[in-house]
Amino acid sequence: MHRPDRSGGPTFLWAGFSVAGVNHRGTTVRDTGRPVEPVDRWANGPTTPARGSAKMSHVTPASPRRVSARLGAIAESATLAVDAKAKALKAAGRPVIGFGAGEPDFPTPRYIVDAAVAAAGDAVNHRYSPAAGLPVLREAIAAKTLRDSGYEVAPSQVLVTNGGKQAVFQAFAAIVDPGDEVLLPAPYWTTYPEAITLAGGVPVEVFAGADAGYLVSVEQLEAARTERTKALLFCSPSNPTGAVYSPEQTAEIGRWALEHGIWVITDEIYEHLLYDDAVFTPIVREVPELADTTIVLNGVAKTYAMTGWRVGWMIGPADVIKAATNFQSHLTSNVANVSQRAAVAALTGDLAAVEEMRTAFDRRRRTMVELLSAIDGVVCPVPKGAFYAYPSVEGVLGRTIRGVTPTTSAELAALILDEVEVAVVPGEAFGPSGYLRLSYALGDDDLVEGVTRIAALLGEAR
Repeated sequence: MHRPDRSGGPTFLWAGFSVAGVNHRGTTVRDTGRPVEPVDRWANGPTTPARGSAKMSHVTPASPRRVSARLGAIAESATLAVDAKAKALKAAGRPVIGFGAGEPDFPTPRYIVDAAVAAAGDAVNHRYSPAAGLPVLREAIAAKTLRDSGYEVAPSQVLVTNGGKQAVFQAFAAIVDPGDEVLLPAPYWTTYPEAITLAGGVPVEVFAGADAGYLVSVEQLEAARTERTKALLFCSPSNPTGAVYSPEQTAEIGRWALEHGIWVITDEIYEHLLYDDAVFTPIVREVPELADTTIVLNGVAKTYAMTGWRVGWMIGPADVIKAATNFQSHLTSNVANVSQRAAVAALTGDLAAVEEMRTAFDRRRRTMVELLSAIDGVVCPVPKGAFYAYPSVEGVLGRTIRGVTPTTSAELAALILDEVEVAVVPGEAFGPSGYLRLSYALGDDDLVEGVTRIAALLGEAR
């Protein structure tokens, strides 16, 4: 468990509160009581004169800061950065193979695209619509929840968001007050700690390594709990590890959260991407009493190959959804109507296309794990969900490869890109060093070629 540093540091104002500035990886910098420094709005020119002044006078800025501490503390998304770099190198003619992108390599199913084309021609979709989402889509999400998760929600409990990321941030913004702690099982998706800290919360990492299958226990969660613990982030199937909690583990964690009055924010975006004997277990179905203190996050991106359409949602208690809807009404208003109509088609259609993609991912998963596990110094637990492998490379670190001795997974990832032109995401993006994330949502031939290059390079380690 990583307990954040409580030392003093910069502050910023948000929503009328003085909130501790936060750096990346969940380490907090507490409010020192120093006043927030004013920002000169005329950075390159005169300021507005004082009332009654006859002339403009130049005022020296109190601080050279141009970007607020709040936004300046946010780290770039490591996964998107790796993917962007790989694409840039490829565009420049380099034979780069990228394992960084967390998106299916399949096109959106045709029937969904056709629904969007029809919607684009309908003038009703050319206007503003309710901030909470089209009623027909909220109804479809409620019906899909009953179908796939086995419990009922009212359409009024659904808020449609601009992709899953907006749902993640708004969930934390809706329930977290400054200084509240959020338990964050690690390895975790890189956006979670940033969203927590933007909401004024304090991420508390609870780490489970490869030896534990990347699954945290109730005992670990209890050891991390304090009187300031407000919520638990629960993600199964997991990004970045592909780990899946069993029904028994999910129920145990749910009962623990209920006993201690801890909110659960559960990310279920990979619910349909499961392999071997793994099953998707909605925590609210296992512990129905949690419904009043649980926010469910989901979307169409991963299941239906719709990452670019930007449709997600959150489901929760009526008061929380109302507050988040009010926030969204000022932040972005409604999600694009054409995308919402496409999402309706996705959710009300059958899952045949989803099963075809899942079958391909399963084949690639087995190939990737086999190839990675054959590399000396690499340990790769078998992922049971999503489309990521998360091997431990601790056995490679500290060994010399082509004159370089990487001691962190970030250094190793840089070496792999420089030497064999394969892009992977280092473990530092998701928690502790010593790991790599590789997405198997890419073509079979590229997958084999990319891992073969990595194997050849790491085989030179001495």
